[in-house]
This record gives sequence, structure tokens and C-alpha cells, in this order.
Amino acid sequence: MKKAKSKYEIFREKIKIVLYGTNTILGRMFDLVLLGLILFSVLLIMMETVQGINYKYHTQLIICEWVITIFFTIEYILRVISIQKPVKYVFSFYGIIDLLAVLPMYLSIFFPGASILSIVRALRFFRLFKILHIPQISHQSFQLREAIEASKEKILVFIYFVLISTIIIGSIMYLVEGKQSGFTSIPMSIYWTIVTLTTVGYGDISPQTPLGQFIASLVMILGYGIIAVPTGIVTAEFAKNSLKNTVGGKKTCKNCNAQIHFDNAKYCYDCGTELPN
Repeated sequence: MKKAKSKYEIFREKIKIVLYGTNTILGRMFDLVLLGLILFSVLLIMMETVQGINYKYHTQLIICEWVITIFFTIEYILRVISIQKPVKYVFSFYGIIDLLAVLPMYLSIFFPGASILSIVRALRFFRLFKILHIPQISHQSFQLREAIEASKEKILVFIYFVLISTIIIGSIMYLVEGKQSGFTSIPMSIYWTIVTLTTVGYGDISPQTPLGQFIASLVMILGYGIIAVPTGIVTAEFAKNSLKNTVGGKKTCKNCNAQIHFDNAKYCYDCGTELPN
């Protein structure tokens, strides 16, 4: 005999339909309201930094931010308790973003000004791809993520090489130019190297000797090559993944019922649960 579901289990199922059921009317309505609140919240944080508006409406802005934060907190808790494997969601991409969306306001109680960090709520707009249900867009975002993950070791090695290079070049410039040209220390010289290598060029420090200017020219030319390398690495991986990844039939996550539209996906990006083959 089938065991009757408790009121708590029925409640969890109803909440799950609303929070994760993008194919249902209630689910889509909730997602649209959620996106509207995210946009409103981001605008509130921006307005708080405008001196005239903040001076006149500071209390109202803070009240609105706390109301939205409490709503997001309740939503986060409901997402955790409504799915079968809450730990998967907590440590998933969207789970971490949802947590970061509520933490800054609570931190502002102990660290005034931390509420500005609530601007990370803008990351929650990534849910728009899930709501739109356009397989091509979801597929491209999946491919980009796969390409970045496949490239991360190469990029880390490359960044490690660049950091060592900046230390060496900065030390050489400190010896060549000296304090009279603004290179007052090796850390300051490394700062100049990074600014020059990335082709930013603030101009607050500049070499004065012919040898220093020659080295600076080489660093600038090297900078263009350095910018191109990570882009090439990711592009190569993206092209490789494009050949093996195809948009196919839907896969359904057993944990949150999310619909995945590409064949090569191994994990649900909504809750982190492993998908069936």
C-alpha cells in the first residue's frame, strides 16, 4: 500500500513547482517577478551611491533593500528545502550566487557599507537563459563554460609565467631608472610593469633613460601578445567543444526538474545534480 504523503511533503512539491517549474504558469510568473525584483534591487543600490538621492531618500532606500533581501532569503531557504539534494544546490553555480545575493545586507549590520556588495545580485540575471527556454542560447552558454573549464589549467600556467615576468622586468626597471624617475621601489616598479604590460598606461610613472624607454617599448609590444594568448586558448577549446557538443533531446534533472537541451551536459547548472546519460 502506497504511503500517503505528509503535509510537509506536499508543501515541498508545491514550492518546487513554483521555484523550479519553468514550464508551469506559476513557475514562469515567479521567475518574471524575481527578475523584476533583481533589477529593482540593483537600481536601488546604484541610487544609494548618488549623493543627492541618498541624502533625500536614504531611509526609503534602506527599507526597500531590506524588504527585497528578506524576500531573497526566504526564497533561498525554500529552494534548499524543496529539492531532494539540497547540498548539491547550495554548492552549485546558481546556489552560490543566490547566497551571495543576500549576505551583504546582513554583513552591513556589522560592517557598515558592505550593503553595496549586494550589487552581485546582478549575477542572478543569468537565470534569464533558463527562463527563455531557447536551446541555442543555452547551448552557447554551456559551450563557453565548458571551454573555460577546459582551459583553466593552461590559463593558470600562463598567468603564473606572466607574474614571474613582471617581477623580473620590474626589478630590472628599478635598477635602470631608479628613484629619481619615480621607480621608488621594486613593488612600485612591478606596478608600472603590470600597467604597461596590460596596455593601460596611466602615465603616472614613466621611464626617463634611453635604456628604460627601450625596455618599456619591448614590454608594450609583449603586452599585445599576452592579451591574445588567453583568448586563443579559450577560442581553441570552444571550437573543439563545438564539434562534439550538440543540441539534442531534453534531459531532465531528477532533483529540480530543470530541462537541459544539450547532449553532453553532465551536471545540472541549476542545482548541481549529476544528469542521466
